[in-house]
Amino acid sequence: MTTSFTPRIFSGIQPSGGLTLGNYLGALKRFAEYQGNGSETIYCVVDLHAITVWQDPEKLRHNTREVAAAFMAAGVDPEISVLFNQSQVAQHAELAWLFNTVARVGWMYRMTQFKDKAGKNSENSSLGLLAYPSLMAADILAYHATAVPVGEDQKQHLELTRDIAAKFNHDYGVDFFPITNPLIEGTATRVMSLRDGSKKMSKSDPSDATRINLTDDADAIAQKIRKARTDAEPLPGTMEGLKDRPEARNLVNIYAALSGEGADQVLARFEGQGFGAFKPALAEVAVEVLAPITARMTQFMADPAEIDRILGHGADRARAIAEPIVERAKEIMGMIRSR
Repeated sequence: MTTSFTPRIFSGIQPSGGLTLGNYLGALKRFAEYQGNGSETIYCVVDLHAITVWQDPEKLRHNTREVAAAFMAAGVDPEISVLFNQSQVAQHAELAWLFNTVARVGWMYRMTQFKDKAGKNSENSSLGLLAYPSLMAADILAYHATAVPVGEDQKQHLELTRDIAAKFNHDYGVDFFPITNPLIEGTATRVMSLRDGSKKMSKSDPSDATRINLTDDADAIAQKIRKARTDAEPLPGTMEGLKDRPEARNLVNIYAALSGEGADQVLARFEGQGFGAFKPALAEVAVEVLAPITARMTQFMADPAEIDRILGHGADRARAIAEPIVERAKEIMGMIRSR
């Protein structure tokens, strides 16, 4: 018999500092849109993931609050969604340990992000960096999440989560953990660098000109778009014509995602025009959408105690969901609980 799971969406963002337009279009905007659409929405600032590499404690606290502020500034309502930071809910770490006994070491060594982050010095990386996909699985499955919004670069982690859930269910002869589905949809789920259309927009890039930060003011946004790398060709009428033009395709996708239009709709309006006409229009749309978010983030960050209160309230709500699920997982594995 197949278990019926409550429709529930889970996702998280790591507080490593410097949220970008890519975080907004690829994650935060969608998180707000999922609210009230028939699924419970649970959003987490994943500070336990952040410490897989050393963090300055004061910066980590600041970055955690900044991510929470960005969630809310982008439209995530902490009275509708559950919004909290991961380390306040002990069930994440507890279930991660249980999953460490289910997951296989070979699975962890195959994870692309571990190879990228550890590099040639993998023997000196933290054990947490190797094992954090198990924690990611726990983040999701502690809430029996049925869907997770993911970018293409996170699909491997969700596949591992599905493998862990399936192995747990098989090993113990139960149908306890859901096989979580990915939510990958819409324009600009992967926003690329303003200077290199083949690379993802990243807060870790040494050049600030490659990205639009959620803390950038209107002048900075307009200047970065004006200086974004493009080509000399006019815009075609459909996206097919941008197949071999990554920088142009990226800017059109950004415009479409910010305006809520289809990319082909955007091109139909600008067909035959060059970037001298397109970039000012893109800058106008970007400022119109992002300036209010920046202003709201500033307001939230001016009251850190209120952010902490909101995160604490969210943690209480998250714990109420996760605790019985993790306790039942322990029972299934043969652990005795006090009554």
